[in-house]
Amino acid sequence: MHLYATTNARLLTPPLALSLSLSSFLHFLCRRKAERGAMSIQLADSSSIVRLSIGGKKFSTTVDTLSQREPDSMLAAMFSGRHVVCRDPDTGYVFVDRDGKHFRHILNWLRDGVIPTLSDSDYSQLLREAEYYQLLKREEDKDELDSELTRTDIIKCIQSEKVRFRGVNLAGLDLSKLDLSYVDFSYACLKNVFFSRANLQCAKFRDVDAEGSIFHNATLRECEFTGANLHGALLAGANLQSANLQDACLSDCSFCGADLRSAHLQTADLTNANLEGANLEGANLKGAKLSNANLRGANLQRAYLRHVDLRETHLEGAKLDGANLLGAIR
Repeated sequence: MHLYATTNARLLTPPLALSLSLSSFLHFLCRRKAERGAMSIQLADSSSIVRLSIGGKKFSTTVDTLSQREPDSMLAAMFSGRHVVCRDPDTGYVFVDRDGKHFRHILNWLRDGVIPTLSDSDYSQLLREAEYYQLLKREEDKDELDSELTRTDIIKCIQSEKVRFRGVNLAGLDLSKLDLSYVDFSYACLKNVFFSRANLQCAKFRDVDAEGSIFHNATLRECEFTGANLHGALLAGANLQSANLQDACLSDCSFCGADLRSAHLQTADLTNANLEGANLEGANLKGAKLSNANLRGANLQRAYLRHVDLRETHLEGAKLDGANLLGAIR
């Protein structure tokens, strides 16, 4: 999934903005434990077990998990065999001097691309950890993400009627909790914008570039996202009832627990999307790409899945009562 975040000092763009455009490798820290000698770990086998002590919390994983999804991250570099890392010779644990509270979310992202549902404050903490492990877009991308307007500018604009931001660069702005209903964002650059808990009912996002944006718990009823690029966006808990997402790029998105009842998803690209527990009752998925999509526990009652290829879709525990599966490939 690609979650992005900007380090612009004016604003905080959350979460899990965990993903992660591949950024250039910066320095990494690895502290000696009890001042024992540094030991070079040459791990050619990607299945080799790695034991990590993150601020005292113990984790076990593999080199493959740490390197496959994000090969340019700090964790991948640490165990590439090119660097010297510090390992306790008695226990084999590599100590990293960070708070281990959220590291399990980091690992779950690297394993499955799963974005957790957290409070806004926890997302902010997770963002800091993701930034440390080099899983975030960095300052060198700032020019591309500089917004043409500020949050204050947006608030002034929405006080008037028929607000349009068509084609405007709003990348990286924090627009959380604002009433942006009926606003026209068509063709705008909305990369990494934070729309968490915003009211966006009936807003227009036609052909926008909203890669990595955060719509956590936002109201998006009857919105238009036709042809939009939402790659890696976070829409967990969002209300997307009757939203139009036809032809949209939704790959690597998280829709965990989202309300997609009667949504239009015809020919949308949902490759690697996480829709676990989402409500898709009556949704139209004709021609949608669902390769490796996670629909475990999703409500697909009366959904239109006719002739959809479901061979690589995870449907364990999904409700399919009344779904139109005529010609579906399973």
